[in-house]
Amino acid sequence: MNSAGELGAFLKSRRSRVAPAAAGVPVPGGRRRVAGLRREEVADLAGVSTVYYTRLEQGRARNPSDAVLDALARVLRLDPTERAHLHDLARRSVPRPAPPASVGGLQEAGIQGAGGQGGLERTGGDAETVPGGSVREDLRRLLAAVGAVPAYVLGPAMDVLAANHLAHALLRGPDGTSSTPSNLACHVFLDTSARDLYPRWGDVARQTVGFLRLAVGRRPGDPRLGRVVAELSRRSSEFRALWAAQEVLEKSYGTKSILHPVVGDFDLTYETLSLPGDEGQCLVLFTAPDPRADDALQLLGSWTAGPGPGPAPGT
Repeated sequence: MNSAGELGAFLKSRRSRVAPAAAGVPVPGGRRRVAGLRREEVADLAGVSTVYYTRLEQGRARNPSDAVLDALARVLRLDPTERAHLHDLARRSVPRPAPPASVGGLQEAGIQGAGGQGGLERTGGDAETVPGGSVREDLRRLLAAVGAVPAYVLGPAMDVLAANHLAHALLRGPDGTSSTPSNLACHVFLDTSARDLYPRWGDVARQTVGFLRLAVGRRPGDPRLGRVVAELSRRSSEFRALWAAQEVLEKSYGTKSILHPVVGDFDLTYETLSLPGDEGQCLVLFTAPDPRADDALQLLGSWTAGPGPGPAPGT
């Protein structure tokens, strides 16, 4: 994840999306050899020299001004998330200390085999944590207090640092013995059960990669992020293709479809709340948007609450 290369790749991908006609660029004859805008056209519309813009794409120009970045964002029609990501990438040339990794090695993150999952270590009460994670005790109490809905704390690399009882039940296997995945990005791409759990797996995969790309831009040099992205790139061709698309997504709220092996199919809405004082962590809360989802969560909670065996899948 070379900083200069990332900035250049992002600029190239965004200018390839902009239709010349939409940018007010005439196209004599109506045919072009390249998709989107050319370098000189972007430079002209942004009010910079072609030489300078070319140096930006080639990673040879450092620390562009905010005015230049905003002009490029306007020409390339970036949305607010993409604009912020552009500024993050451009600031990478300024040395910053790397933040501590959220979790240890890849084995601790649940990257074990083609279908393997890493487990959460119980720390008391209704909350669980990954070895090496650092989650405030107040947050763990909050997770236990919102036991009526699934909730967990994610690190910047999508490590599940803590999860309440219902989140654990939502993500683990139907037999009740499988562990909650310790890293959701690895779960989505490397665990075959994820494709059954998420009927709209393609959307989940795209959102996962967009979220990771945004985190990489915000936290340059984070070794944990680098290891997760490198491992997923090595082991998943689908991840590589989505990563190359340079898409960034905030994932602050939305709806996720679930097909659980015990309680069936339902939708959950989620809210992602940033925890600025906790090393890039965020709190993810799921809620039931309709009676079907509410019934499913109640059944899921009762399935895991008692000491006896739960209902068989499909009951």
